[in-house]
Amino acid sequence: MSEIILRVGARGEIYTTREIRKRTGIKPGGRVRAIVVDGKLVIEAIPDVKDLIHNTLLTLTPQEAENISIEAQKEAELYG
Repeated sequence: MSEIILRVGARGEIYTTREIRKRTGIKPGGRVRAIVVDGKLVIEAIPDVKDLIHNTLLTLTPQEAENISIEAQKEAELYG
């Protein structure tokens, strides 16, 4: 565990450092999950489908591949 002091902007934006983003997988344009636990803010990166596929060796059925495709299309707002 390490501690880094971050700056908070005028409108409440929390500015991270390059080190934090690299260590946590937070990417520009990506999404994060924020959870409040006992008055503490926990922020974690939500991996996108491309990262999950790229970082994992998978054997997929055609139906599983179709489900991943639909999810990716929804994330890109192209589905429906």
